[in-house]
This record gives sequence, structure tokens and C-alpha cells, in this order.
Amino acid sequence: MDVPEILPGEDRSLGSDLFVDLVPATCWFTHVRSCVSPADWRRLRQMITERAGQRCEACGAGPDPAQHRRLEAHERWMFDDDAGVQRLKRLICLCSDCHAVTHYGLAQIRGHGEQALEHLMRVTGMTRQEALAHVRRAFEIWEERSERVWDLDLSILTDAGVTLAPPPAAAARPGIAAQTLHDKRASRG
Repeated sequence: MDVPEILPGEDRSLGSDLFVDLVPATCWFTHVRSCVSPADWRRLRQMITERAGQRCEACGAGPDPAQHRRLEAHERWMFDDDAGVQRLKRLICLCSDCHAVTHYGLAQIRGHGEQALEHLMRVTGMTRQEALAHVRRAFEIWEERSERVWDLDLSILTDAGVTLAPPPAAAARPGIAAQTLHDKRASRG
């Protein structure tokens, strides 16, 4: 089955620019890739990169193996504070450099925080001070959102006929996240 170019209910105007977009700790391990089969993930990723013309939707870059830059799929979420729902609203094509910016906390853990900050400034035209303020605000939002458990709404995928595997239970996610981070840090020495 083909995936439609525009998913039912997808907001293609949401989040085309580059910004730090941290996923609350209580939502870790609820990304699309963990909820779909490898075959469906390949189909979704292919649709996303093709509809973007094989270009990053934030900076316009294409894949460049010499620069270790690939095109990746990224989820844009809306958070309904009243209902406690994390709703997938868009899938966007980002180059690996822009993707590192959106997951700035992960970039820092991997030792690439400064490169991500430089890329954010280059793409957006922010000064260093503006970029650092933007990052601080993103972490403030992350802290607020990480204080609660969110229900996951992936209806733009199920309405397109994509079969989902259930994500880890909300109560189990913080423990899984902590263990995964611990294991990654331990594997580095």
C-alpha cells in the first residue's frame, strides 16, 4: 500500500523553519519509528524525502555523503495541555544537521552541541545570544512538559492505513529513557 503524499490531518504549514524541538522525557520512545514496522518506516521516510524534493525542508540542503549529511524524517508534535495529548501533526524532511538542532539535548549528549548551535545560527540568522536564549526557552518548555504523562495520538498515520505497534506504557517510559541514557554513557567509557 502506498502512503499518501499528505497524511490525513497533517498540517504541512507546521514547523517548516528550524528550531529546537525537544521531546518531553515522558514521551521518549514514542516516536513514529518505534511504533511502525521497518517496512512502513521505509515507506514513510521515502514519501517524506520525495515530497520534499530530496531537500531539507528547513535549510534546503540535500544529502552529501562527503559531509556525512543525510536526509531524515522528523515528527512535528502539538501538545494539548488541557487534554494531556501529544499529537503528531506533521512529518518533515530534515538534513542530519538540522535534525541535530531540533534534538539539541541529544546533540549535547553526543558531544555535538556547539556544532548544532552554529548550524542554528547559520540557518536562522540568529546571533549567538539569540540562539542561546532560544535553546534556554526550549529547555524551559521541555522541563514543563516533562512533568506530566502524555497520551499519544498518531491518527494521521492510522487514518492513512499505517499499522502501529503500541509504544511503551507511559509510566514505563522514564525508566526506559534513564536506562538507555545510562547504557549509552557507559558504552562510551
